[in-house]
Amino acid sequence: MNIIFISNKSERARKITLTRTHITLLIGAFLLVTVILALSLNFFSLRYADRIDTPVLRAVLVSPQEERHQEIQTHLQDNLNIMASKLGQMQAQLLRLDALGERLTESAGIKSRDLLFNEVPGQGGAHPDLTSEELTFGEFSHKLHELSNMLDERTDKLGALDSLLRHERLTKYVIPSEMPVETDWYSSGYGYRIDPFTGKRAFHEGVDFSAEIGTPIKAAAGGVVVYSDHHSEYGNMIEVDHGDDLVSRYAHASKRLVKLGQVVLQGQKIAEVGNTGRSTGAHLHFEIRHKDKSLNPSRFLKKPN
Repeated sequence: MNIIFISNKSERARKITLTRTHITLLIGAFLLVTVILALSLNFFSLRYADRIDTPVLRAVLVSPQEERHQEIQTHLQDNLNIMASKLGQMQAQLLRLDALGERLTESAGIKSRDLLFNEVPGQGGAHPDLTSEELTFGEFSHKLHELSNMLDERTDKLGALDSLLRHERLTKYVIPSEMPVETDWYSSGYGYRIDPFTGKRAFHEGVDFSAEIGTPIKAAAGGVVVYSDHHSEYGNMIEVDHGDDLVSRYAHASKRLVKLGQVVLQGQKIAEVGNTGRSTGAHLHFEIRHKDKSLNPSRFLKKPN
């Protein structure tokens, strides 16, 4: 095959002779370039199709099958993101339940090695004879939702139980139940008696503990000191508020060791036995009052033998 090129600027014509080999090579090169362009276009459509915002260009580059496949992939990814978020919430709940379980075992006096909250419970068994079935995506999502609801329910119940146990533990320390002095008997009980000064029948609003001067006086329960001063009849007197309008009173002390507004613990030394105020001898006059009305201390204290 001869190809003749004629130029206006040149009087001579140029002739190119193409053999069958030349034509075959040109056709092969054209096909190779076409295939490379097609592959490049396909790669571009798969790699960046989700970023193409132009509808016309997207319609040209992305086939309907690819579009459907991308929609399914996007839907699955959205569901996976939702489940991952739910899984993160459940992990946080499990951490709270572990900490709550540790507190509950401590409150109940259970040894921590009996309940290991930071280890996976042991499970096992023989290989099932029946054919096992894999969970579908919908079944897995449903199970995850059920487990999340169970965690919420257990968290609420264990939280309520923890509050009750802590309240019970605190109550033991704010109820005036500990003996204020180390003694084995009351020198005068609660109720009507013959007044040692007037000789008449009168109501005694507390109990008297006979003890030597200087004997430690301890707080019968934890609370806040609401009175620490000298009283005309009770002498050196201290009152401790235990909450819920419950107050314990310690009278006739020789020495007061706590100040107004001070927080005291159950069993803490707050004064020393004395013979101040309206008293016939060294002793502690002890009262328990609720809303400024006297109660029988024997209902709270362990009776001395």
